[in-house]
Amino acid sequence: MNDLVKILMPISIMGTLGVAVVAFTRTLTDYILKKRMIDKGYVNEDTQAIFKQQMKPSLIESKYPSLKWGLIIFFAGLSLVLMEYIPYEIESPLPYGLFALFTSLGFLMYYFIVRKDQK
Repeated sequence: MNDLVKILMPISIMGTLGVAVVAFTRTLTDYILKKRMIDKGYVNEDTQAIFKQQMKPSLIESKYPSLKWGLIIFFAGLSLVLMEYIPYEIESPLPYGLFALFTSLGFLMYYFIVRKDQK
């Protein structure tokens, strides 16, 4: 088991880092390409509308960044406080599950608040 961890840990770390770099680079280059095409006039009004529609979800998301991170940190902290009062074994997955559950609850609350505001 210990040997498996020694093998898989570096692979997972490098894989995650690689995927993050590729995703960031792709997003940045797509944005720069679209912006240059619009600025130079290579696209007509219909194409500009498609580009702006694709960029719109990120504008909606950035409307409430403080709310999102506030809810996530609040629920993550709440899970840590709860873990202080719930008895569990040292090797138990309970703390990880509780932390993930409460953090995802914060994300879900944020989603429903933003969705309600959009309507």
